[in-house]
Amino acid sequence: MLKTPAYAAAHAGAALAPYTIERREPGPHDVLIDILYCGVCHSDLHQARDEWGGAIFPMVPGHEIIGRVSRVGAEVTKLAVGDLAGVGCVVDSCRECEVCRRDLEQFCEKGSALTYNSTEMDRKTPTYGGYSTRIVVAEHFALKIPAGLDPAGAAPLLCAGITTYSPLRQYGCKKGDRVAVVGLGGLGHMAVKLAASMGAEVTLLSTSPAKEADARRLGAHAFAVTKDEATFTKLAGRFDLIIDTVSAPHDYNKYLGTLRVGGSMVLVGVPPEPTPVGAMGLIWGNKRLAGSGIGGIAETQEMLDYCAAHGIVSDVEIIPIQQINRAYERLLAGDVRYRFVIDLASLAQPAA
Repeated sequence: MLKTPAYAAAHAGAALAPYTIERREPGPHDVLIDILYCGVCHSDLHQARDEWGGAIFPMVPGHEIIGRVSRVGAEVTKLAVGDLAGVGCVVDSCRECEVCRRDLEQFCEKGSALTYNSTEMDRKTPTYGGYSTRIVVAEHFALKIPAGLDPAGAAPLLCAGITTYSPLRQYGCKKGDRVAVVGLGGLGHMAVKLAASMGAEVTLLSTSPAKEADARRLGAHAFAVTKDEATFTKLAGRFDLIIDTVSAPHDYNKYLGTLRVGGSMVLVGVPPEPTPVGAMGLIWGNKRLAGSGIGGIAETQEMLDYCAAHGIVSDVEIIPIQQINRAYERLLAGDVRYRFVIDLASLAQPAA
């Protein structure tokens, strides 16, 4: 076993603190990755505080991982020592069920192994995430990071990037489409960049007028404040596609009214309580309300290659691991533009 420095939450609500975990020795199909950067997803905070229930402690969060391959198993062909590699939200699946065969490993019928707060496929061995110095993963679940992508800016692509890229691809976003993005945070800023790069006419919908300048800088062509009820009247029947990234309670019915006939609204944010939806708002206009959850390994690799070709990375603030608890508080306050990324070289430094 490989003793590995990390930061962990000992129990729900505990501050993250230095901790040592054990990684398995790489098998014939595994790669060992020395972690350089790990993005901080809002779900890290939720899970470290057991706000979704069922948390496994001690917990080492982190599923937006970029690092350098330092060892490969004898049968590995996808990656070589020295390659830049990434690990996203899933580290294993059965790879045999109908869903896995469709390259949707995240929805494995037997239950996928998540990068942290989960278990390996043996249902016994806990998984630990990227707030650590290295990780061992089967080569199938390691992504090749294309040349030219800044590794720190690329780290959030492994969650925020694929979470917004996937619905844009699923619903055929193309040049000339009118796309609305609801919310300008870690997910929303990626949705704006990606939709604009696909040629869509992008409108950012936000409760905060202060975000207009950033929205336009990121590629939005228009901006509207949703606290103003007149906004929904003005935008009625306008959009082909809405990507809703907001995890706070809000009325889906109002946004459905801004869709064109045959339009789709896709949820990627997770509000804490269910939201009532009126059937007539969907029936009248053949509208669709859907959800989308990250992406499979093949689609995630496609997204990384797309981002490299179009020069797209996340807007990030790089922090040392010793600032992670403060970063969580800032995340709650919305004080980040638009993703914290941990520089794991800082784990060699003493705790603050």
